[in-house]
Amino acid sequence: MGIINITPDSFFSGSRFNSEAAILERVGQVVDEGGSMVDVGAYSSRPGAENVSADIELARLLPALKVIRDRYPNLIVSVDTFRAEVAERVVTEGFADIINDISGGEMDGAMFDTVARLKVPYILMHMQGTPDTMQLNPTYRDVVADVSLWLSERVDKLRSMGVNDIIIDPGFGFGKTVEHNYSVLNRLDEFRLFQLPLLVGLSRKSMIYKVLDGDPEGSLNGTTALNTVALLKGANILRVHDVKEAVECVKLVSELKSVSKTS
Repeated sequence: MGIINITPDSFFSGSRFNSEAAILERVGQVVDEGGSMVDVGAYSSRPGAENVSADIELARLLPALKVIRDRYPNLIVSVDTFRAEVAERVVTEGFADIINDISGGEMDGAMFDTVARLKVPYILMHMQGTPDTMQLNPTYRDVVADVSLWLSERVDKLRSMGVNDIIIDPGFGFGKTVEHNYSVLNRLDEFRLFQLPLLVGLSRKSMIYKVLDGDPEGSLNGTTALNTVALLKGANILRVHDVKEAVECVKLVSELKSVSKTS
């Protein structure tokens, strides 16, 4: 899943695309490098980011999604939004195949009803708090157990509402310290109990560059290392800025797993 941010303030400058030509060039790059889908967002969720209205979010999203759909009609497009109003528009207008909600329905009480009614696949991500508060003092009794319980309650609710296509995301970096993030990664295989597709978003995040004393721009190698660990522990989808390197990880880990089954 290649990341496309239609924002002026994403934490990684290399993921920001604000013109039609730049958006199409980026999507073309994702496709050429072997990406299976794109995730398009117009609301930056980094701590301290500007809080934009639904109108501004839609004003950014809709033109971008239209040019993507016109040029790549068969490409799977996920839209990164926590707003039911935005989800409604992008799905009903034929621009989005998946809704990726960083808040797991917590920031808009209408989201679950909306995705149930639209019959659209839904990425359920865990976040403690909101983008403004999530990194102030995240605490857990047991981060993996707590996240698993949180996800299970919402999976049950979604299924009771008729939502069958659910992808889970433990939410690396969203209301978690560096130690919390590595605990989740170390025990990522425990999320296989859900028997649902597992999405992992580690790309260039602070859990990498804080350990390496670097910055997002210098975190590609660290991202590749952790993506490899995630794949070995059961990740099904990698949400990334750098598609070529992630695709190579997938191919190499797939080869490793295929050989281990036959040897």
